[in-house]
Amino acid sequence: MTLLTIAGWILGAWLLLLGLLYVGQRGLLYQPDPRPPDAAALHHAGFRPLAVRTTDGLDLAAWHRPAPEGRATVILFQGNAGNLGDRLHLAMPLALRRFGIVLAPYRGYGGAPGKPTEEGLVRDGRAVLEALEAAGVPRDRTVLWGESLGSGIATWLAAEAAAEGRRIRALVLQAPFTSVWQRAGEIYPFVPARWLVLDRFDNLSRIAEIGTPLLIVHGEADAVIPASHGRRLLEAAREPKTGVFVRGADHNDLHGFGLAEAIGAFIEKL
Repeated sequence: MTLLTIAGWILGAWLLLLGLLYVGQRGLLYQPDPRPPDAAALHHAGFRPLAVRTTDGLDLAAWHRPAPEGRATVILFQGNAGNLGDRLHLAMPLALRRFGIVLAPYRGYGGAPGKPTEEGLVRDGRAVLEALEAAGVPRDRTVLWGESLGSGIATWLAAEAAAEGRRIRALVLQAPFTSVWQRAGEIYPFVPARWLVLDRFDNLSRIAEIGTPLLIVHGEADAVIPASHGRRLLEAAREPKTGVFVRGADHNDLHGFGLAEAIGAFIEKL
C-alpha cells in the first residue's frame, strides 16, 4: 500500500468523522428529558404554570413562583440536560430568600413541542419575558440566570434588552462558555469547529454590549466548561461586574459551594 493510498484512507476517515459530527451535533449539544416535570412537586414548592406563546406558534409552560411586593424575579435558563423540574434544588434557596422565580421552558424539553436550536431557544426566552411582563413583572425587576447552556440564552436576551433600551436588572451566568464553537474546538481540536457548529451561542461577542450588573460563578475544577471561559467573559464585560471562582467546585455541584448565597447577596446589593 502506497503512502498516497494511506493518506487517502486517512483523509476519507477524517471527512467521514466530520460528517458524523456535523449531522449529529445537536444530539451532542441538547440532551433533553422528554418527560413532563413533576407538577405535584412544583405545586408543592409554590410554583404555578405560566402560559408562554412563542412567535413561531409553540405553546409552552413556564413555572412561576411570584415575588413578594417590590422584590426581584429571577428567570432560570437551565443547562442542556434534563428538564426544568430538575432545577428545583437550584431555585428553592433563592425562593426562600424571597425572590420570585421562573423556571423557563425549552422547546423539546419536558414534553414541550418542537426541537431545540439556538434560534428556537432564544425565541422561547423572549416569550417568557413577554409572558412575565404581561403578568406584571417589568424588565427592570427581572434577573436573567443562565446555567451552562442557558448562559447563551440569558446573555443573548440581556444584550437584546440593552440594545432596545429596556435593560434587565441583572445577569447571572453559572459555569458559562465563551461560545459553543470555541468549546467544541477545545474538545475536538482536529475539527474546524468555527465553520461547522450550527448553534454558536457566542457569549463572548455579546457580553460587552450589556452594561447591566453581571455576576459570573464558575467552579475552578469544572471539567465540562473550564473556568478560563468564565474568566474571559468577565474580562470582556463592562462594569459593574463580579466574578466568583470557586476552588474545588466542578460543573454540576456549585449549589453545594454557596451558589445561592452568592447570587442572593449579589442581587441584594443592586
